[in-house]
Amino acid sequence: MPYVDGFVLAVPKDKIEAYKALATTACAIWMEHGALDYVECIGDDVPYGELTSFPRAVMAKEDEVVVFSWIVYRDRESRDAVNKKVMADPRLKMEGMPFDGKRMIYGGFTTLLRASDIAA
Repeated sequence: MPYVDGFVLAVPKDKIEAYKALATTACAIWMEHGALDYVECIGDDVPYGELTSFPRAVMAKEDEVVVFSWIVYRDRESRDAVNKKVMADPRLKMEGMPFDGKRMIYGGFTTLLRASDIAA
C-alpha cells in the first residue's frame, strides 16, 4: 500500500503566488527523486470551528488561507529514501519562505483504504 506524507499550513493571501512558485519547484524535486504524486490544495470551504478546524490547527490569521497537501510514495522505505535525496537537493535551500513553518502540521501515514483497491 502507498505511503503518504500530509501537510497543513497557513499562507498569507498576499504570498499565494510565491507559495505556488515554491510548491512548483518542490513538486518537480519530489517527483524527480521518486514520489508517485504531489498535491497542493488551497482552502475554499474551510470554516473556523468552535473547537477544532484546519484554521485553528495552524492558527490561521484573517489574512491567511489554509493549504492542505500530500505526497504519495510506493511505501515507507521509498518515502525515507526519496526524502533523504530531497533534503540534500540544493534547489530547496531557499531564503524567505512564504509561510510560517512553525505552524505547519505534517506527518507520515500508512494507507488504510483506497477506492481503487475495493473490488466491486
